[in-house]
Amino acid sequence: MFWSILVSLAAVVKAAPQTTPVKGPGDNSLVRFGCSQVVIERLDPLVNPGANPSPHLHQVVGGNAFNASIASTDVSNLATCTTCTFSEDFSNYWTANLYFKARNGTYKRVPQVPNRFLEGEQGGVTVYYLSPGKNTVTAFKPGFRMLVGDSMRREKKGSGLKSQSCFRCFTGPDFKGDNYSPCADPKLDTETFPSGPCLGGIRSNIHFPTCWDGENLDSSNHQDHVAYPIGGPSSFATTGECPSTHPIKIPQLMLEIVWDTTGFNNPEDWPEDGSQPFVLSTGDSTGYGQHADYVFGWKGDALQKLMDGACFGNTCEGVKTQEFTEANKCSVPNTVDEVTEGWLEQLPGDGSGA
Repeated sequence: MFWSILVSLAAVVKAAPQTTPVKGPGDNSLVRFGCSQVVIERLDPLVNPGANPSPHLHQVVGGNAFNASIASTDVSNLATCTTCTFSEDFSNYWTANLYFKARNGTYKRVPQVPNRFLEGEQGGVTVYYLSPGKNTVTAFKPGFRMLVGDSMRREKKGSGLKSQSCFRCFTGPDFKGDNYSPCADPKLDTETFPSGPCLGGIRSNIHFPTCWDGENLDSSNHQDHVAYPIGGPSSFATTGECPSTHPIKIPQLMLEIVWDTTGFNNPEDWPEDGSQPFVLSTGDSTGYGQHADYVFGWKGDALQKLMDGACFGNTCEGVKTQEFTEANKCSVPNTVDEVTEGWLEQLPGDGSGA
């Protein structure tokens, strides 16, 4: 049922007139695959290159070239393994971690669980790449990187950025309540953390921009070289017209994380005032500061093949894959000497959002 829903997402999403649905399978590509954890550490080679430690904790997936700094080069030549299903994807994807803050003021990291149909994944992230058809998007180039979101944001911006970043409150086990495309559920999807207990856990969705200026592989804030379509952030499985300043359409990249919050639903552990108890590793208790980083690292033209090959799910002709039994052997050694697990008196780095 999940896949039939995924295939028909374009019909579910109420897209703006200028958007083109991505249906998959067919001429379009809707690629979905899992990446296990490669490391949990207070490093950020994009925003704080060379800093060890960086201000706040991240959960990282992908290739083992992840470090305090990653050279602006072909990352697929730096890494020797990856935690992703596609064995030619040596990219790195990372987000802030989620913590539970108990009534007594202590913190505990919320574990991540495998997403639907990704059994064997250890923690990690579900990655989506979408294309409306052959020769419609240009795959990222070696050295490309970008950031979406603002770790320091704590308030609603304009009419909101829910279509860019959201949290889904599952209503029961086995992803119950997963009936709309990401960030499209008017009740269960919110830009902020859910206000009450989620019986099936919480899912994060983060959508990256889909337009590129065609020249710069990065920018000073890691955002200005990319942009959203003219009509604003595209809904999942749609793609809009790019502005003249950023005319090159790039794959729609989305990250999805399933947080197992079910072990923290005891109301006696929640704040006495009834407010929600979850906080990002940046110290953000609103959820507005959810953000994600990306360093491109696909081998050769593998990603372009996926985008042009009418690919669906986690397999595609001509692009190599691996089982999680192999992917889970890949790791990055911790270099920051600090405790991130168990009950903590304070967040690692004291929860700095910088």
